[in-house]
Amino acid sequence: MALGRNFCLWVYCNSPEQSDYRLDSLTGYLFRGFYPRIYDLGISPVDWYPNYVQTYVERDVRLVRNISDVHTFHRFLRMCAARVGQLVNLVSLANDCGITHNTAKAWLSILEASFIIFFLQPHHRNFNKRLVKSPKLYFYDPGLVCSLLAVQNEQQLDFHPMKGSLFESMLISEMMKHYFNQGLEPQCFFWRDKVGHEIDCLLETGESLVPVEFKAGQTITPDFFKNLNYWRKLSGVGAEHAYVIYGGEEVQSRSTGQVLGWRYIDRLLSRISS
Repeated sequence: MALGRNFCLWVYCNSPEQSDYRLDSLTGYLFRGFYPRIYDLGISPVDWYPNYVQTYVERDVRLVRNISDVHTFHRFLRMCAARVGQLVNLVSLANDCGITHNTAKAWLSILEASFIIFFLQPHHRNFNKRLVKSPKLYFYDPGLVCSLLAVQNEQQLDFHPMKGSLFESMLISEMMKHYFNQGLEPQCFFWRDKVGHEIDCLLETGESLVPVEFKAGQTITPDFFKNLNYWRKLSGVGAEHAYVIYGGEEVQSRSTGQVLGWRYIDRLLSRISS
């Protein structure tokens, strides 16, 4: 599919720290995303992404599956964007779009096969806790999500309710791309028990687990480490092996975990590759 070729152009792009497309702000990356044509041609994301979606729907999707109601599929895309970082609930998604459960499942499969979305699976390590079993939904590109959410400029993201989810989605996508670049199956999971304790991402490296929390805020607060502290008590993992990646610029080593500004995610990725 043509879409697959587009994907190959950007899924192997480096992290923001290494990219040739340097922007000044986190919201700039969230709003613009990482498709090279936006940067190479200086195209506004507000103009480019709707055309991309239209091409994707009208050409690529119909090569995979006969979707007669294009408007409903557009709505489905927007509903998926509004659920970034959430547990997949097929019943809710189908009801909100006025489609059947089986149709929602089939359309999610199309988006996954087209490298538009991916699913983060729950990790099986339970520590004698009851865990959720549903995967979480993410998009590979935050700029596409912003377009589907009708975000018109990066300033709107400063106080947008989806900013944290977009931040999380972007960084987990970077982790996925890191594995893809090495020809490896991604070893990224999340952990959540039935009462709501959660780790945003667990990286499995051999026999060890590296917990990672994502916080879009630019000021480090004790609350950043709340879930890490809980999980570390259960698992016995030391603070030197637990990470918070946040929306600021500092790199710190604390008694409660390692702190990395979002531009320095490559330092964590280098560690799990060694």
